[in-house]
Amino acid sequence: MRVKQTANYKWLVFLTIGLGTFMAVVDHGSINMAMPTIAAEFKTNLSRVQWISLGYAVSVSIFLLPAGYLADRFGRKETYVVGFVIFATAAGLAGFGNSVPMIIGLRAVSAVGSAMIMANGMAILTTVFPRTERGKVLGAHMTIVGVGSMFGPVVGGLLVGVWGWRSVFFLNPIIGLFALAAALLVLDRLQLSPGNSKRAGGAYDWAGAIFSALTLLTFLLTITFGNSLGWTSFIIMTGFVVSLALAVGFLLSERRAAVPILDLTLFNNRVFSMGILAGFIAFLSTASLWFLLPFYLQNVRGIEPSQGGLVLVSSAGAMAFMGAIAGRLSDRFGWKPFNIAGPILTGSGLLVISRVDGSSHLVLLIVGLILVGLGNGMFHSTNHSSIMGAVKTSSYGIVSAFVNLNRQTASTIGLAMATAIVVATMNGAGVAPDLTMVTGTTSEVSLAFTKGLGAAYSLAAGLMGIVVVVSMLKPQSNKETSMQKEGNA
Repeated sequence: MRVKQTANYKWLVFLTIGLGTFMAVVDHGSINMAMPTIAAEFKTNLSRVQWISLGYAVSVSIFLLPAGYLADRFGRKETYVVGFVIFATAAGLAGFGNSVPMIIGLRAVSAVGSAMIMANGMAILTTVFPRTERGKVLGAHMTIVGVGSMFGPVVGGLLVGVWGWRSVFFLNPIIGLFALAAALLVLDRLQLSPGNSKRAGGAYDWAGAIFSALTLLTFLLTITFGNSLGWTSFIIMTGFVVSLALAVGFLLSERRAAVPILDLTLFNNRVFSMGILAGFIAFLSTASLWFLLPFYLQNVRGIEPSQGGLVLVSSAGAMAFMGAIAGRLSDRFGWKPFNIAGPILTGSGLLVISRVDGSSHLVLLIVGLILVGLGNGMFHSTNHSSIMGAVKTSSYGIVSAFVNLNRQTASTIGLAMATAIVVATMNGAGVAPDLTMVTGTTSEVSLAFTKGLGAAYSLAAGLMGIVVVVSMLKPQSNKETSMQKEGNA
């Protein structure tokens, strides 16, 4: 019996997509653990070596929409498989890098493949599983993200400690071979076909692709350099103006395109548009946790990196646990209760974390992180389910890509926003906003830093309140839209 004819075919597809998702999430966490060692070997500073991650994130953002477009037009299996080949090959070659710029460049290339994977995973799962099980499968997918988030730093730290930083990059081709073999064996091109998509004909939307790439590149670079150059500097202000002009050009090109790379009529659907807005604000609120809290744990509290990683794992574990439960329950009770309760939990956790200072017991921080993880697992899996349920099957690829782009962009802005608050607070206290000088629990610099953290996470908690309001206003049922009805067909 062929694999695609088995009774459990949909779950074989889930395991296949899950392996790819796990690889991508572990890759992100493990490589972050290798960057201090890379910086030491090549005798470079943090501001330069950080582009190994930043360059990857910017490249992923730029190529997500084109990847989703290509998947809807030429096939999801084909795009997914090609993405794996590009990702694993470029990531493996980065392990042979003899300079930081070479590693940054290869990581940017691997991000092209990662975008093709990310743009298809959720689309493939939503295509294979029936609508009545959408919450369950997307919740289970969120669990894999949570588990990958837990394993990434642990695996990266182990590999760097035993075999050196290059081994972290060599891990990707090894996992990638298994993931690629599973994709070739399990995924069925015909079953995953977008169907009667209007993208099947017509010229590629080059104008939309170019405008979207330039808009994202300009905007993300402006956000990235805002703290170092100053938010009111001529370069940064010019960057925002140019970004806005390019965004207007993108919208105009999409309105005129016969087959646009992003169908703007999707936003006429309140479930879709409000789900995207709620998701954006939620990612904006929590993005800085994983960047700023390690400085608090290691520099302020003097905790070893391995022990600090275990503290942060508590949030990923809670997200993995709750994602599966909420997704399954949402198939029975609808997604709205979880869209409302999730942000309340996350906001409560952020509020707890905002009260942490140099003398606080770590249990307080762990409680806050667990609440954030539970809220994220409850909200994101069910919010994604509502978004995918609001669109046509033929648009799953581009919508899956846009959801991931929404996350990437919001996370970049959220990190810059929180860092700006911490920097402003430290400047206001008359101390240098240098995170490497944050040492001890009672020093003037550390006190200013923790005060800035409190302000940043208080604002984040308030933003989660907006997510609650948006989720309450989002329609309960997708049946009110003709687009959703077509998706059921």
